[in-house]
Amino acid sequence: MKPRFAPGDPVKVRCAAPPGHCRTPYYLRGKRGVIARLIGVYPNPEQLAYHRIGVPYQPLYQVTFGFDEVWGRRERNVTLSAAIYQHWLERAE
Repeated sequence: MKPRFAPGDPVKVRCAAPPGHCRTPYYLRGKRGVIARLIGVYPNPEQLAYHRIGVPYQPLYQVTFGFDEVWGRRERNVTLSAAIYQHWLERAE
């Protein structure tokens, strides 16, 4: 699968609760961040958890979030970074 995002793009983590294995942290769902970099393209870990071949492959991004976005209070110069697969991301407005 072709990467949809580039460094600097604002994104929002999908707010979903699918049954079964999920690699996206619950506390980041629905939160807005910024693409820091494309890490690479890998088999979908949500498929691999069930002994499937992990297709379609998914781009994996490093996404940076402001502390206040995630925890609801401001901390100077503190951010959170997470590796999130493309199928969990959507463009932020």
